[in-house]
Amino acid sequence: MSRARLAIAIGVIVVFVVVGGVIILANQHHGGRNLTFNVTVTGAKSMSPSALSANQNDNVTINIASDTTGEVHLHVYDIAFNTIAGQTVSHTFKAVNTCTCDMEWESTSTPLGALVVSP
Repeated sequence: MSRARLAIAIGVIVVFVVVGGVIILANQHHGGRNLTFNVTVTGAKSMSPSALSANQNDNVTINIASDTTGEVHLHVYDIAFNTIAGQTVSHTFKAVNTCTCDMEWESTSTPLGALVVSP
C-alpha cells in the first residue's frame, strides 16, 4: 500500500472516530431539561403513571389531579401535594438529588409510585 493510500485510510478512520464521538456525546443527557408530569391519583390508592423519570438538574413540574382530598408526599424532596378532589395541584423543583423518591398517600402511607432521578 502506498503512503498516500495509507494516509487517506488513517484520515478516514480519524474522521469516523471524531464524528462518532460527537454523536455519542450529543446524545448523552446531562440534566437541565424542563419536564412536566401529569399524574392522576385514584381513590388515594393508585397513581397513573406510577413511574416518573428525570435526570439530576432537570427542572421538574408535577401536576397531580386526585379524586380524593388529602396529601401526596414526595419523599427525599419532602414535597407535599395537598390535593383537593377534582382539582389539580402543582409543584416545580430542580432535581438536585439522585434517588428513587417514593410517592405515597400520606395519611395511610399507601405507596403510589416513585420519581427516579438518575445522575
